[in-house]
Amino acid sequence: MKSASCLSDRHRYSGHETFACRYAWLIKAVTAVAAEPDILITKREDDAMSELGVGKNMVRSIRFWAEAAGVLRSCENGHAVSDFGRELFLGVGWRHGKKRAGLDPYLEDIQSLWLIHWRLATNKDALIFAWDFLLNRFQEPDLHSAAVLRAFEKELASSKISKGSMEQLWNVFLHSYVPTRGRKGEVREDNLDCPLVELDLLIPSGFVESSSHSGRAEAKFAFRRESKPEIGGGLFVYCLGEFWQNHHQQEKSVTMHLVANGHGSPGQVFKLPEDDIRNRLLDIEDSSNGLFVFEDSAAIPRVRRTSDVPVPLELVYE
Repeated sequence: MKSASCLSDRHRYSGHETFACRYAWLIKAVTAVAAEPDILITKREDDAMSELGVGKNMVRSIRFWAEAAGVLRSCENGHAVSDFGRELFLGVGWRHGKKRAGLDPYLEDIQSLWLIHWRLATNKDALIFAWDFLLNRFQEPDLHSAAVLRAFEKELASSKISKGSMEQLWNVFLHSYVPTRGRKGEVREDNLDCPLVELDLLIPSGFVESSSHSGRAEAKFAFRRESKPEIGGGLFVYCLGEFWQNHHQQEKSVTMHLVANGHGSPGQVFKLPEDDIRNRLLDIEDSSNGLFVFEDSAAIPRVRRTSDVPVPLELVYE
């Protein structure tokens, strides 16, 4: 089958089928598409159910998350495994006479989970509205249903997105980072937690009266805005490179303020404080193998790119 030019979209509001991503889904999708590029198209959903061992709604959800995480790209003939998906899950080329394995096919490294989180928040070809909005533009200190839906409705006032779809988006975002609670002893595919729960990105911050159920309390959450040593120097550099490519491709340097607070920046997506950003930039010449240099001016601290060479994904795992 010949490759085809790939399609793109700006924001996505549906397609998740109310499921958060599951641990095995991305590797299942990549492996299946590597063998059969059209396995995830709508008319082959029955085949995909058998191949992936899940129901029809989950097949659609797997397709949604694989596209959103950027491990698959949608093409006219179905899907293709992206370079990112191939490097992470399947391996690329040969080294020392042996085929190179995927860098982390089973998402066992916390770096990979932060990387998937980064991709969900920044993948311009399949950008989920909830991730883009809540990580970059939501201004309230606490996240809970009433506050988030109020912000969604204001942002999407001129759209045709229903309130029900907004509620589903919020619930999927929430359950991507907060563990679900099934009945004791019950283990089912639709009760398994998203791997991003391990990031502890959302932390409990109290309770507020439910806007939909009078007299009931609902949990509030806040982003964990602190230094995150589990985000290694290589991962920070890789994401800085993608931020540069996505938003400042023509620039030779960007300010530290943009790295910390710019839309789609490492500081915003990872919720890193400015002092942590500064410390990372002070070391960036070493951690980037010279691809970036920090100019710590008292007036406007800046980071400069010394080469247009893309940051290799392997740097994340060194």
